[in-house]
Amino acid sequence: MMHIPKTQTAIVISGPGGPDVLVPRELPVETPGAGEILIRVAAAGINRHDIHQRASGKHSDGRAVPGLEICGTVAALGSGVTGMTQGDRVMALVPGGGYGQYVIAPAPLVMPAPDGLSDIEAAAIPEAVFTTWWNFFHLMSLQKDQFALFHGGTSGVGHIALQAMSALGYNVIATVSSAQKVAACGDFGAMAAFSYDDPDLASKVMEATGGVGISTLLDVSAGAHLAQDLAMMAPDGMIAHLSGGGGSTLDLPVRDLMAKRIRITGSLLRPLPLDRKSQVADAIRRDVWPLLGTRVRPSIAQVFPLTDAAAAHAMMETGSHIGKIMLRLTPD
Repeated sequence: MMHIPKTQTAIVISGPGGPDVLVPRELPVETPGAGEILIRVAAAGINRHDIHQRASGKHSDGRAVPGLEICGTVAALGSGVTGMTQGDRVMALVPGGGYGQYVIAPAPLVMPAPDGLSDIEAAAIPEAVFTTWWNFFHLMSLQKDQFALFHGGTSGVGHIALQAMSALGYNVIATVSSAQKVAACGDFGAMAAFSYDDPDLASKVMEATGGVGISTLLDVSAGAHLAQDLAMMAPDGMIAHLSGGGGSTLDLPVRDLMAKRIRITGSLLRPLPLDRKSQVADAIRRDVWPLLGTRVRPSIAQVFPLTDAAAAHAMMETGSHIGKIMLRLTPD
């Protein structure tokens, strides 16, 4: 039997602000409820959502623990959970709490960690593939004869999305901020990559698609390239936003939308109902899990110990990294 302590060390958001508001605290280890799993965390991923949560101070009650993806071992099972046992090595999408030694995860969002990936690598997977599969396939219904575009192709989400989608035969184009990142996108499987600051971006994307245009576009820039986006879209195309840009608004040329019947939407993964996340999880188990460790492998930019979470956030805010920034909680 695994010993489960009564308390744990976790990183909390002590108030709104910069990375320095992330501080370690001793918190209770929770007991899993029905349909839940308690996981002893070995590694956790840093995501842009964590940065926004920290900056806004949302839920900053002194116990708010960020972190949406982890790898670890099953410590305890809630009632009704089957198919897993204590000690199993797993990775999971969690509703927060990943920056701690123990976290509660909904059982449908927990899956075995592939033998071909380390704990650090496995913890880098969940947020990226859930975000990708929900937006491109459930929200925007991407088909294999269409073209997709991801703004931020070397981000933690983007570089994994490029690998998984290209491995399954989807045509994905990426935009990034530098020549080095353009080259990296090719290594990750993008059919083409461009600087998102290129004044000829739309025409180059149209050329890359043979004049067809983009059917599904995933935007993490809060509409910073909207004019170019609209120009490169295919008729009946869809744009999905992942970032609210701190409350920014979109200035839309309505006639351009009307001419191509372009739909603009957006989504937040964290508040998505569990039943819909479970549907995404089923698709990931079927389509992505067999690729992990072979055709899909995270690029790890840097690994920080849990107590250096502030430094990890500071690195992410520079925007210079390629791949995932991670936290290590136990030896791999």
